[in-house]
Amino acid sequence: MRAASQKAKGIAVGGKTVLRSFSVTDIGKKRKLNQDFVYVSETSVGNLPNIFVVADGMGGHNAGDYASKCTVETMVREIRGCFEKNPIRILGKAIMAANDQIRRKAKEDNSLYGMGSTVVAATCLGHYLQVANVGDSRLYIINDEIRQITRDHSLVEEMIRMGGLDRAAARNHPDKNIITRAIGALDTVEIDFFHEELRPGDIVLMCSDGLTNMLEDEEIRDIIREYPSLEERAEKLVEAANRNGGKDNIAVILINVFAKE
Repeated sequence: MRAASQKAKGIAVGGKTVLRSFSVTDIGKKRKLNQDFVYVSETSVGNLPNIFVVADGMGGHNAGDYASKCTVETMVREIRGCFEKNPIRILGKAIMAANDQIRRKAKEDNSLYGMGSTVVAATCLGHYLQVANVGDSRLYIINDEIRQITRDHSLVEEMIRMGGLDRAAARNHPDKNIITRAIGALDTVEIDFFHEELRPGDIVLMCSDGLTNMLEDEEIRDIIREYPSLEERAEKLVEAANRNGGKDNIAVILINVFAKE
């Protein structure tokens, strides 16, 4: 089975609209293992009202898929037991716990040496979105336009920021897959946090680079605008990424905070 998906569900938000989501992962056209892992809970986990996570593992043989799965499972376990109320502190502690766990497991098992994972995590509090990321998995907000909220932690992105490379050339740069931050890379992990207000019509997209390396942002936006349901949108994104080469695993989570009951 090449793909795994989770049907859209809904929970009440303010009585008139519901939060709905849909998630899917796909092995792509070139890989033998799926090293992407997603987690979706539209209901509360610990002190968070909901939680959405995408992780993209790296490492030889089974280490990459273990790393992404272990990252997400450790985060969820930490969130469930966390007594903090502030969502940023909860997400931060969860990611740091995952980093510690990946480092520990890699030291215990030589077959897991050098493994790591990206992670992007988000929680919706009413119409506000709290986001945390490490690596180059992304979160976008899409309406009439598409906005990348997270910032890639990659060598190519650093080159762009320093003015040594433009974005058009970056798409085909030979070092585009070298990331500068990852879960498990160092004893401590530096996390970026973002706070965004969502507006009616906004769709939240969380994804691994298996999607964004195959599709331009404008192509992603056009697919989101063309199809009415979250399920169709997610499946068409995966289809388009595979049609363009499918060189990596693909993970997609779509969230609509303003869906109608």
